[in-house]
Amino acid sequence: MALEPAGPGADSSVEPSISRPAVERAKQHVARTLACDAEQLVRLSERLHANPETAWEEHRAAGWVAELLDEAGFVVTPAYLGLDTAFLATYGTGPFRLGLCAEYDALPGLGHACGHNLIAAITVGAARSLAALADDAGLTVEVYGTPAEEGGGGKIELLERGAFAGLDLAMLAHPAPVDIAEAEALAVSHSHVAFTGRAAHAAAFPEQGINAADAFTVAQVAIGLLRQHLPQTVRVHGVVTDGGVAPNAVPDRTEGRWYVRAERLEALAEVERRVWHCFEAGALATGCTVEVTPESKPYAEFRTFEPAQRAYVANAARLGRRFDQDSPGRRMNRASTDMGNVSQAVPAIHPYIGIDSLPALNHQPEFAAHCVGPAAERALLDAATALAWTALDVATGETIAPAATPDSCH
Repeated sequence: MALEPAGPGADSSVEPSISRPAVERAKQHVARTLACDAEQLVRLSERLHANPETAWEEHRAAGWVAELLDEAGFVVTPAYLGLDTAFLATYGTGPFRLGLCAEYDALPGLGHACGHNLIAAITVGAARSLAALADDAGLTVEVYGTPAEEGGGGKIELLERGAFAGLDLAMLAHPAPVDIAEAEALAVSHSHVAFTGRAAHAAAFPEQGINAADAFTVAQVAIGLLRQHLPQTVRVHGVVTDGGVAPNAVPDRTEGRWYVRAERLEALAEVERRVWHCFEAGALATGCTVEVTPESKPYAEFRTFEPAQRAYVANAARLGRRFDQDSPGRRMNRASTDMGNVSQAVPAIHPYIGIDSLPALNHQPEFAAHCVGPAAERALLDAATALAWTALDVATGETIAPAATPDSCH
């Protein structure tokens, strides 16, 4: 589909912009392509939902997502930059480099309770709908398959290996209970905590034991008391993953996973110091040793690229999406994401697409159930459309009312 430049009178010394009618026709093409792709995009989402894979284990998911891009003519690089469950898929040779991020990892024990099955399908849909337009619209479309968002920091690993460098815009759309225009993600660190003590018979020789479970109890009480002195935006939360093996044996080792969140990386470092002192207090009080090990590099706060954000909001509104500023479900935009680190390196947006799940919220089993079905399917197609339209607006410098979806797939 050819897109013509603006008419006579344009300054020939600069790259001409694409005319408004041409952008509108391109948006019609996007809508038509997505209408035709809808069935297989929904199948992809359902397949991922039915076969959840957790961080760094998304071998089938990465393959299924990349397969649909390969079928559309994208050049796919599997195991991208040495990460087994990452990939890069590219199409086009235009000067505007668009990065679309696919997430597909699930939560341990909860499956796709954050809707990454939908993120993957949304990204594939947006990318496929732009493929035939890429060269005429001046785009290079790059799809990044990014593993381990749920605590593993896959995008950070990719960033540090050279991914995303030089992108003009990076995007993804994330499921939430309601539509939310802008990510206000907190910075977060993910840590593994282990106390080591000494085992003993709890009845016969208790004085010989050094109780690693008690160390965690002391630490958690200290954290609870610390919370009254922390800013309202700070979050400290975790779970004990190994609390001992038998009630008549003094636990000699306990382990847990803890997250600390703050508005910015700088504030996070200070809060972390105070939280680690609580774990040290548990070790000191019981005679244990403690080891705190990062599970990934810290996630950064999100920096929104405002021109793309405005375009997305306009396009989503024209699709009938409504941004409810008063809904309790909109607090999802405070959740942390490794897309924050991408946003610190290149222009980026991270809107949230509502799936009408209330009262179910992200990371609840009930939310996972809402990530398939009619509302989820509508969100999938609306988000893919809005992202693709936004890419065209930003790449061409135009923001116009998109046309309705054509009836025919031919």
